[in-house]
Order: sequence, then structure tokens, then C-alpha cells
Amino acid sequence: MRYSTNIEKLHPSATIAMSTLAKRLAEEGRDIINLSAGEPDFDTPVFIADAAVKGIRDGQTKYTPPPGLTPLRKAIAARLSQRAGRTLDWKGVVVTAGAKQALFNATFCLFGPGDEVVVASPYWTSYPDLVNIARATPVCVFGDESRGFKLTPAALESAATSRTRGLILNTPSNPTGAVYTLEELTAIAEWARDRGVWILCDEIYRNIYYGDDRAAAPGLLDVPVDSLGDFVLVDGASKSYAMTGWRVGFSYCAPEVAAKFGDLQSQITSNTSTPSQVAALEAFGNVSAAEASVAEMAAAFRRRRDLVTRRMDELMPGITYIEPQGAFYLYFRVDQLFDGDVKDSTAWCSRLLEQTGVALVPGGAFGDERWARMSFAASEEAIEEALRRMAPLVNGD
Repeated sequence: MRYSTNIEKLHPSATIAMSTLAKRLAEEGRDIINLSAGEPDFDTPVFIADAAVKGIRDGQTKYTPPPGLTPLRKAIAARLSQRAGRTLDWKGVVVTAGAKQALFNATFCLFGPGDEVVVASPYWTSYPDLVNIARATPVCVFGDESRGFKLTPAALESAATSRTRGLILNTPSNPTGAVYTLEELTAIAEWARDRGVWILCDEIYRNIYYGDDRAAAPGLLDVPVDSLGDFVLVDGASKSYAMTGWRVGFSYCAPEVAAKFGDLQSQITSNTSTPSQVAALEAFGNVSAAEASVAEMAAAFRRRRDLVTRRMDELMPGITYIEPQGAFYLYFRVDQLFDGDVKDSTAWCSRLLEQTGVALVPGGAFGDERWARMSFAASEEAIEEALRRMAPLVNGD
């Protein structure tokens, strides 16, 4: 069957595929520990859910403007302004059906045939495909493994050409958990400004951060204004507030650019679900309750991060991994475990699932078949049991 060239390079999401397989096996009666999922295992906080229920009962179920409810856009802008230390125009906020749609809006509006977009790698699996959908060319660039693969201006400059128009960053990173420092972000922002390159900065994990000096990871709005050129900030409610299924993301950029995103969205999905927007308004507007909820979940993720790294060291001491500074993933090397039948991470993760019932995501989903990703968005008991099952296979026992 003949399809449009618009989708000839399109692939299904590998992370969703692995999670779906694990759920299917569990439904068939297999004893599966699913550490492939990229979502918090907590319920949405009650104060947020209650606001949505009240909104539905009050009749807040009609269309909204495509860029979102004005009170929600203003609440998001207020939170961003507090963080940036300056007043940001709420008209620069576009509310989307998850952060993925915000990224789609940006790539589709800003890039096209002939453009190259640098993708910081290893990457969240959708980034290159979103660039391909825009019919631009993704250029995957890996930083130094010893620095958590974080990019530097020198690495960016070596990959740049006259066609380079964009850079996609993710901090804290999925899959590595690496976090750019403010100094590193500033240097990259200045490189992009001087090059005339758009930065698309995905900060969806910003509140899940293990640094000691601040409540959230450094982000693009912390960069001095005179160091910033053209940028789009992408974030949302899914990870910070355990609202993955509500599908609420947003972008922030210059209002004239945001207007284009809204125009595009009006022809695709129109507005994000209205009850979901009502819930998000409570999440972003009820600051004290939201901060308490975020702090509680972040503390739990910190305990799990400490648990998984400690037990990896104890049970599988030969395994190299990137120590996560944010997000809720452990990214570790498995290429030393390959053999005649297992030649890449996809085959290794399949063997692991079959023999131990532990579901991970192969590194090929993120651009490097030597690695695998474990989510620790699971109970401490599940993490302990998964590592106990994995150890004999990894150690060759």
C-alpha cells in the first residue's frame, strides 16, 4: 500500500511499545515487573482531581480557545515569571495535549525541508521523528559519556552547518537523568544566539531533581536574558503532578511565535480537553498545595534513585551507568553482556523480559544500542525484586 512521503521515516514510539508489551504479558498471567514506563506511579493529587470534578459539574465542558483557557495561560505565565524573575507575557503560553504536542507545534512551525535540527543524544525517542515529520533533518549529536552525554558549544559547533536551524535539548534528560548546570545552559544559549539557532528546551522533568541547592533543576529561564536568542520552552503537568493521562503540556515563547502555534493547533486538535485544563489550572494556580505535592513526590523519587544506584553497585558491580541527577531513570551499559545470540540492546532486553519478567527499554530507542533504560517510577519493593532477578543474568550466574 502506498503512503504519503510525510510518514515514510515515521516509527512507533519504542518506549510505549515496550510498556504495552509488558502490560499484555501481565494480562496473560506472566509475573512481570514493568520498569519501562515513563510515568509517575502516584495518583494525581486529590486537590487537582477534585477541581476537575467540580469543573465538570459546573459545566466547564465546552470548547476553549485553541491556545487554552486564558486563566490557565495566565497562571502558567505567573509561575514562569516567578521563576525567571521578570514578567513574561501570558500570550506566549500555548496549552497543548501533552508536551509532545508542544514539541510537534514547534518543530512543524519552525523547521522544514532543507533545515537541520541538532538533537542532543541519547534522546527521548520522539525527537528525531518529530523533526522528520516536519521534513527537516535530525542530526543526532552525543556528548562525552563521562559527562552524562551533555553537549558543549564545541560539540555543537563541530556538528553545525549552514543549514542548522534548531537544537533540541532535554534537561533533566530522559533517558540519562543528566542535568545541565546553569553555566552549561548559558554557554549553549549563547552559542545558539550567535548562530541564529532556535533552542527547543524540554524541561518536563525539571521538578524531579536531586541537587542540594535548589528545589528544581536549572532551566532556560534561569539563563541571563542577554544570553538568550530565539527559544521555545516546553513543559507540562504530566511528570510534576502525576497527570500523564490528563494530557496537559505547554510551550512558552515570543507571543508572535506562540500565535502561529495556536493557529496550527486550531487546525489539528483545537483545544486541550477542557476538564483537563481546569485540573491544570488548580495545579499551576494553587501554588502552596502544588509545591507540597511536588516536594513529596520528588522526595520519594530521591529515595528510589538512592536505592537503585546502591543496589546496582552491590548486585551488579561490573555495570557502568550514568548517575541520575534528575528525572526517574537509570541508563546503564549492556554491550558487555552481548553474545552470539544477543547482538544489541533490543535482543538483550527481550532476553531479560523472557527469562526474568523484568521489562526495560533498549537503548536503541534513544539512539544507542549499547545501553538500556530502567525506570524507577515504581515501588521500592518492585525495584528491589527487579534488581534481584536481573543480577544472575547480568553476572552470568
